[in-house]
Amino acid sequence: MRAPLPPDLFDPACPSSATPFQIGDKWAGMILTCLRDGQPRRFNELRVPLRRVSSKVLSETLRALERDGLITRTAYDEIPPRVEYTITDLGRTLFPAMDACRTWAAEHLPALESARSDYARRTA
Repeated sequence: MRAPLPPDLFDPACPSSATPFQIGDKWAGMILTCLRDGQPRRFNELRVPLRRVSSKVLSETLRALERDGLITRTAYDEIPPRVEYTITDLGRTLFPAMDACRTWAAEHLPALESARSDYARRTA
């Protein structure tokens, strides 16, 4: 049995939306992180740590990741229907870049936020 995704997988103060780097869109990198352990995950399992994303946007992002070959979607012919998502080898190739972005953010995010605040004051 696979371990469930923890609801606090992403810190509420996670700078992912503040950094100038994004993989695909705002939620794609977080979805890939949820699938990083290689375990297939169902939609509602992904919703636990991604509770701030709407079902519609989560569905759209999963479709986009599948279209790009970064995840696979497996639908089982069961009642009730069951669908699972798994990261692909291509999706795994993004982790070094994502890890580098996370390292950069940990080091430079305060300076980035300061620059944005300064800019907002100057342009207000």
